[in-house]
Amino acid sequence: MSLLVLTREDVIQITAKFTPQALQALMEDVFALISSDSSEDHPKSYSPHRISIPAENHKVLFMPARISSVGTTVKVVSTPSNAEDARGIPGSTLMMDKNTGAVKAIVNARSLTALRNAAGSLLSTTLVGPKLPTHVVAFGAGQQILAHLDLHFRAFGSVRSCTIVNRTLNDRVSTIVSELQTKHPTVQLEILVSTEKEALRDTLSKASIVICATPSRVPLFPSSWVANWTHVILIGSYTPEMKEVDTDLVMRAVSISNQTHGRSSPILLVDSVSACFTEAGELLEAKLRADQVVEIGKLVLERQGDTTWDYPRWETSIRSDALDFQGPITMFKSVGVGLQDVAIACAVIEKAEEMERQMTEGSIGVVVPNFD
Repeated sequence: MSLLVLTREDVIQITAKFTPQALQALMEDVFALISSDSSEDHPKSYSPHRISIPAENHKVLFMPARISSVGTTVKVVSTPSNAEDARGIPGSTLMMDKNTGAVKAIVNARSLTALRNAAGSLLSTTLVGPKLPTHVVAFGAGQQILAHLDLHFRAFGSVRSCTIVNRTLNDRVSTIVSELQTKHPTVQLEILVSTEKEALRDTLSKASIVICATPSRVPLFPSSWVANWTHVILIGSYTPEMKEVDTDLVMRAVSISNQTHGRSSPILLVDSVSACFTEAGELLEAKLRADQVVEIGKLVLERQGDTTWDYPRWETSIRSDALDFQGPITMFKSVGVGLQDVAIACAVIEKAEEMERQMTEGSIGVVVPNFD
C-alpha cells in the first residue's frame, strides 16, 4: 500500500481552494455531530481525551479521533517550552485507510489546526455575531490569528479596519500584517503593543469582533473596555491555568431569558461542553454551570431543523448602548476537538486526490509506493 505525504506548502496550496463557506459547512457537520451523537451502542464518532507526554524541551500531545462516515486520524502536536516558531506549533496528522487500518496519508498540520479553528470561529460569528462587522481586534501573532483574520475578512466584506495586538513589535506580527495587506488591501491594518493601555482601550471600544489566540495566564484586558454586543472569540487557552479574559466579561455572555425571540440572549457558545469544562481556564474560574453555556452544535441543529431560523443578531451601528460597557456580549470559547482534525484532514486528502486526478496544479504531495 502506498503512502501520501502532504507538506506544509502542499496543505497551503490545497486549502486555498476552499471557500470560507465550505470550511464553515465542514465545521457545522462536526459540531452538529458532537451535539447529537449520544448512542453508546453504535456511536457515530469517537474522540477520547488527548494524551500528553512531557519531554525535555516540549510537551507532545496525541489526539486520536474517528468519524464513522469519514475516517480515522491521529494528530501529533508538540508544544515548545520556550522558543516560538513563526511557522506555528509543529504537528502532523496521520490518516488510516478505511479497509486495512494502515496509515494512508501523513499531513502537515501546522496551518491546518489554525484553519479548522478559524472555520469554527467563523461559524460562531455567522450564528450569533454582528451582521456587518466593521472593526476587528486580534490578540496574538501566530498562525491562529492569521487564519482567523483571513477567513473573517473573506467572509465579511463590511470589515474596514483591524488592530493586531502583540506583546512586542517583532517579525512574526510584521509578517502577518504584510500577508494580510497583500490579500486584503481594502482593510486598514495597524499593530498595537499591548502595553499601550490607552490606545488599547480605545480600539477595543470600537471593536465589532475581538479574537484572542494567546497562551496568557492573566486577562488580556478588563471587561469594561469591551463594548456591548461585541462578539468575543477565545481560542488560546487550553488548560485550567490559562485564561485570556476576566470573569466579568464571561458573565456578560452568560445566557439570560429573552422571551421575544423564544431563546436565550446573550449567549456563550462552546465547541464542547465536556472539553471546555475540563480545559477552559476562563470558564472554570467563573464557576459556570453546564446549563449556562450552549454547544455551538445545538444551534446548528436548531437551524437545520427550522428553515426560518434566524438567531437575533445586531447591526454594528447599534451594538453599544451604554458608555460604561457593562451590558451583554456574545462569546465563543473553543479548546478544539479531535473530530475537527478528522474532518479537515480528510477533506484536504480528498481534495489532493481530486487535484492529482485532474492534474490541474501539477503533482500534489509525495507518494511513497509500497510503504506497507
